[in-house]
Parts: sequence; C-alpha cells; structure tokens
Amino acid sequence: MAARAPLIGIVDSGGPAGQMQDSRAFHAEGDGPARPDRLGHGSAVAAMLKRAAPDVRLRHAQVFDEKPVTSADRVARAVDWLAADCDLILLSLGLAADRAVLRDACTRAAERGVILVAASPARGAPCWPAAYPDVIAATGDARCGWNDLSLLPGNIIGAWCASPEQGGKGMGGASLAAARVAGHLAAHLDEARGDPFGWLAAQAIHVGPERRRAAAR
Repeated sequence: MAARAPLIGIVDSGGPAGQMQDSRAFHAEGDGPARPDRLGHGSAVAAMLKRAAPDVRLRHAQVFDEKPVTSADRVARAVDWLAADCDLILLSLGLAADRAVLRDACTRAAERGVILVAASPARGAPCWPAAYPDVIAATGDARCGWNDLSLLPGNIIGAWCASPEQGGKGMGGASLAAARVAGHLAAHLDEARGDPFGWLAAQAIHVGPERRRAAAR
C-alpha cells in the first residue's frame, strides 16, 4: 500500500478555487464555508508548498477576508480544526499580542504530534504564535537560495523568502519564509517528524547572522 501523502494545513486567506473543496472559514461570529482567496497571500504560500513538495495535500483554514486582519480567537479555532487531521500546520502570519486562546490551541496541536511553523519578523518585537515554544519560528534570510536554510539567534530558522537578492519577485518576507520552511519539512517529513526543529537546524548552511558553517564552505 502506498504511503499516505502528508496533509498540510494553511492558516491564511484561503487558496485558489481548485483547492477549496475541503476548507473552512473562521469569522469573528463563527465558522462556515470558505470562499476562494481574495488577497492572494494564501494562494502564494500554497504554491510554495506545492513547489517544495508536489505530492502533499493542502487544507485551507481561512482567517483573513478582504484585508489581512484577524484575531487570536479566529486563528486558534483554525488551528484546532486543522490539528484533527493535519501532519503540519503553517501559520503564515503573526499577531502582536500573546493570547491564552491561541497559546492553548498550539499546545493542543503539538500534543497531538502536529508540527507548527509560523512567521517571525526579522526585526522588532516578538509575535505570536511564532514565539510559543511549541512552534517553529521562521523568517526570511536574503542569503538563502531556494534550497538553503539558516539558524539564527533565538532559535529562528531562516529561509528563502522571495528576496530580490535571490531573484524573488512579488510577495516576500517572513510569511513566505515560513511557507518555505514548512515546504522543507513537508518534503522530508519521515526524516524530520521526530525532531523537526533539530532536523532543520542540522540542514542550516548559515549559522548566526554572518558566520557560515565550515562544512558548507
């Protein structure tokens, strides 16, 4: 029997119409059917995941509508829904405040063995859920080509983020880097599942903001 393709949950603005059959929207007043992506951001991160791991299955939890604004409660409900079946959840977003409802949802997902990856800003104050201990924090690193990773201070994983230095165009930044980190894991899930952060760190060719691992020279 063929191995089951990994199921990756995406908490974002949804995806293109062809990916929305098994999706859900989480609104302030409750949840319901999702609509195709109106912002384009969820579609962009989904495309990155498919480029990295073409065989993965995707499930969208829509927490953005026409604007990139959401709440901890909406994101937490999305995480709980996805954690029931997904191997990995990508949260290509960051919230400015720590909220118990979101922290608890991430803890529940991690206790089920779900891998969580979230966007972390390259500079400035922490954001959530990336700052939670159960979540792998990812940010953009202009040194990283498509196949590269870096290990940055604070145990943050750096990755390709569509930066101009690497030939990127259009959307970029930490949210795209989180998608790229999730793609690395999705493509090597059997190897990485036991210690996903450790697996990512072991792949890093850049360690710290300037030093380069000797073996990669």
